Amino acid sequence: MFSVLLPIAEATGHAVEAASAHAESANAITQIFDTFGIKPELLLAQIVNFSIVAFVLWRFAFKPVVATIEERQKQIESGLKYAADMRAKLEQAQFESQHIIQKAQDEAAKIVEETRKSAKEFGDREQKAATERANELIAKAQQVIELERKKMFDEARGEIARLVVATTQRVLAKELSEADRNRYNESAARELTGV
Repeated sequence: MFSVLLPIAEATGHAVEAASAHAESANAITQIFDTFGIKPELLLAQIVNFSIVAFVLWRFAFKPVVATIEERQKQIESGLKYAADMRAKLEQAQFESQHIIQKAQDEAAKIVEETRKSAKEFGDREQKAATERANELIAKAQQVIELERKKMFDEARGEIARLVVATTQRVLAKELSEADRNRYNESAARELTGV
């Protein structure tokens, strides 16, 4: 039985030592409070007051300010992202506009070249047609000239033949008979007309 009581006595001794250590630490804390002039009741009230003031400041001052700062930060980030997106879109739009301008210039150059080619072909066709018309006119003019020349030549022959006959009649009228004159007239007329 003694062996059973020994552990209990030891445990009790430890408890007494712990209580005495606790009492000593409580005495030490009380001595510290007394040394610095701290009253535990007032300290507890100050802690409660500080907690209330800290909560009120956090709830009604710091929290809205922090929320506003966070909102502004989000707006700034959103604005920066928007600006970056717009810069990228602007660069893309500039690239596309350069591409469109280059394509338009290429198409314009192609149209100008086709127009030049068409104009040259049209000019060549018109020049060829004008040349053909001029050649036709020249040919017709030459035909008209030739016809006029033949007509004039024929008229001149006829007139010359008439003059020759008339002159011959006058010269020969006194010396030739009527039958000789007719024969000379016919012969002269045949020679002049080429019949």
